[in-house]
Amino acid sequence: MLKTPLCDLLGIDYPIIQGGMAWVATGELAAAVSAAGGLGIIGAGNAPPDVVRKEIHKVREKTDKPFGVNVYYMSPYIEELIDVVVEERVPVVTTGAGNPGKHLPKLKEAGIKVIPVVASVALAKRLEKMGVDALVAEGMECGGHIGQISTLPLVPQIVDAVDIPVIAAGGFVDGRGLVAALALGAVGVQIGTRFICSTECTAHPNYKKVILKAGDRDTVVTGARGHGVRVLKNKLSRQYEKMVAEGASLEELERLGTGKLRLAVVDGDVDNGSVMAGQSAAMVKEIKPAAEIIKQIMDDATMVLSRMANLI
Repeated sequence: MLKTPLCDLLGIDYPIIQGGMAWVATGELAAAVSAAGGLGIIGAGNAPPDVVRKEIHKVREKTDKPFGVNVYYMSPYIEELIDVVVEERVPVVTTGAGNPGKHLPKLKEAGIKVIPVVASVALAKRLEKMGVDALVAEGMECGGHIGQISTLPLVPQIVDAVDIPVIAAGGFVDGRGLVAALALGAVGVQIGTRFICSTECTAHPNYKKVILKAGDRDTVVTGARGHGVRVLKNKLSRQYEKMVAEGASLEELERLGTGKLRLAVVDGDVDNGSVMAGQSAAMVKEIKPAAEIIKQIMDDATMVLSRMANLI
């Protein structure tokens, strides 16, 4: 069985963690991934604290395996969310869209592993000095909010810059990607888009269908003024691009995007909603249980490693 230091750090069977996608990464999905041997993660997004607490309870009702919560630092409830994960003794917290430094003492005192998502070497080094347990190095191939560096050059630079474990993210969907990440020096992968098309994911069927139909050039980055978001092309993305070309203000663009992720994920309006998905969407061909997805990834990784061994 392929095990890495990430498995020991988090108490999981396989070096796979699930992305904390807002509206998508519910307790149902997180529990399924954790029960299958990976690390399932609840996406807190902008959800109120009581909603996140209910999702945590959902996971614990379904599995006793480790899991995590992704805390979004642009949430209006950030302080209350930190209180919730501490009170609930959530095993792992991943963070995005901000620096968790001021909350680290409180989280660490509660025995919580803290793993920020980073998109640059500078931030990775700063967070290592603050005492985080590991880092997710996320390349711009991922869905949703993105940085400016792609995965292949980003991951080894961060691996070389820090002495804590690095998890690769952005473009990973199968066993070949896992082996590639390990070759770059990572201890595992974070996978988001592939898990959207899992049986346990509660996203609207329309959302899953457009991912299954996606081709290699079907994602686009909107908000290129430093607030890039990767989505599947649709009516909303074209309207966004038109407004950018016409010089719309950031406030106007933010108003256009408000509530659009929920519109796609929950309501199933994949024309006018924000269909966040990574470039790996084109490699997702079927909907199946999270356990089967993880097993396939691990089986494929073992096969790839065996084939590579024969080349030596």
